[in-house]
Amino acid sequence: MFIGHFGVGFGAKKIAPRLSLGTLFVGAQFIDLLWPTLLLFGIERVKIVPGATTVTPLVFDYYPISHSLLAVLGWALAIGLGYFAIKRSRRGALVLFALVLSHWGLDYIVHQPDLLLRPGGDIMVGLNAWSSLPLTLGIELTIFASGVWLYTRATKARDAIGRWAFWGLVGVLLVAYFGNTFGPPPPSVKALAWAAQMQWLIVLWAYWVDKHRETVHQPS
Repeated sequence: MFIGHFGVGFGAKKIAPRLSLGTLFVGAQFIDLLWPTLLLFGIERVKIVPGATTVTPLVFDYYPISHSLLAVLGWALAIGLGYFAIKRSRRGALVLFALVLSHWGLDYIVHQPDLLLRPGGDIMVGLNAWSSLPLTLGIELTIFASGVWLYTRATKARDAIGRWAFWGLVGVLLVAYFGNTFGPPPPSVKALAWAAQMQWLIVLWAYWVDKHRETVHQPS
């Protein structure tokens, strides 16, 4: 899953209006921001096998540090507690904890049974929605559209940047998603990993957008 995670980040603004959209994106996409770095260092492994699933050519051989359930729970706790230590916001910490953990839950829906419950374990799970392109598109685009709608209900543009940079961000995410889904497979694992690092630009863009928008309803 790709665009669905960003949709969750957009939607979380409704319940955590004081968190920047960039921070919400970091929470929702954290383990996929971590994963390409682990690939580049050879700590985790993936293979590119065209036709491996209907939706993606990626076969996830080994990624227990970024994507096993126990590891993701640990990352969620670390992010949540780290945010609380800096900002002293219980709501923000809980939302970030839930966002990090939500990533594994959404991946569980779409992945083949390749998600470990714990590092070093042998139980792998996944509902394999990737076996159906219409099902995958339906799930991801529904989550994304719902999240964007919630974000527009929770915020309003302060200026032209807040309006057009926001819709530009939405458009770029959609183009990237359809390009990944319908385009050719990556030429190499290294190219895949470096392309995935570009997600940090999306995070920075989200921080920029959020600075030019304001919350519609302040929390009590």
